[in-house]
Amino acid sequence: MKAIVTGGAGFIGSFLCEKLLERGQDVVCIDNYSTGLKENIAHLIKSENFKAIECDIRDKNNLIKIFNDEIADIVYHLAAVVGVKRTLENPREVWDVAVKGTKNVLEAARNSSCKKVVNASSSEVYGVPSKIPESEDDPKNAKIPYALAKLIGEKIAKEYFENYGLKTTSLRYFNVYGPRQDSTPYGFVVAIFIKNVLNNKPPVIFGDGLATRDFTYIEDSVNATIISGESDAVNNKSINIGTGREIKILDLANMIIKICGKNMSPVFGKEREHEIPRRCADITKMKRVLKFEPKVNLESGLKSTIDWYKSKMIK
Repeated sequence: MKAIVTGGAGFIGSFLCEKLLERGQDVVCIDNYSTGLKENIAHLIKSENFKAIECDIRDKNNLIKIFNDEIADIVYHLAAVVGVKRTLENPREVWDVAVKGTKNVLEAARNSSCKKVVNASSSEVYGVPSKIPESEDDPKNAKIPYALAKLIGEKIAKEYFENYGLKTTSLRYFNVYGPRQDSTPYGFVVAIFIKNVLNNKPPVIFGDGLATRDFTYIEDSVNATIISGESDAVNNKSINIGTGREIKILDLANMIIKICGKNMSPVFGKEREHEIPRRCADITKMKRVLKFEPKVNLESGLKSTIDWYKSKMIK
């Protein structure tokens, strides 16, 4: 097996490349390094089964050439503009990458020997949820550019299955966290909280902290992704990838403080625009169709993530 991973130097992408290599597959990482980091894949470069190619997925001609040269069996399409702050500041780029870029990836796959594309979507397509937990058939109340673009990306993937017979699956990731995640202000809540607490700064909560999220450890997310790629049972389907358990942001902050062994309390800032009050995955379909259940609970995942950030601080 040979796999292409777009956004392969990113947080999820780099772990996916690593896991695929461990499984004996050849892996081609495509990234333009706008948010992905070369250091995320530095340890993979020495493998003779790994290749990193710098390319923007909006460059259709170059992408098609790479796909035709590499002759991959499957594509894991993870390239995207990510992070709440970044996506709100750059709506045009979000749209361009998620819509035009996704279409380019699917077109390149269709015109090569690729048999399947796994498309990274997001729980954000649900917008403000109509009910909790959120299931795949629930109404899609997407309003912000990132959520709308991801929803359109899913529809394009379905069109390629229905019109061209290219196998596609879209995965709606719920708040993936773990080592290597961006902890800058353009990053993600778990990583930002951990960085603050380890640096003896209280985590800043926007709003009252009662909003909930379903945090999924990177290892579980990657394993579910690979199973999705290898299963025909999820062709032309969208699948939630989560834990089915929600936690309040305030409780998350306090859990991180406790694990880090610090004596502090969170501080509160003004609630951000477009804040979603609750987010929790219905994972019935994931368990039934993929035969997969998450194995890492939040406390264990946070401990592993905190240990990684501590090791980076020591260096």
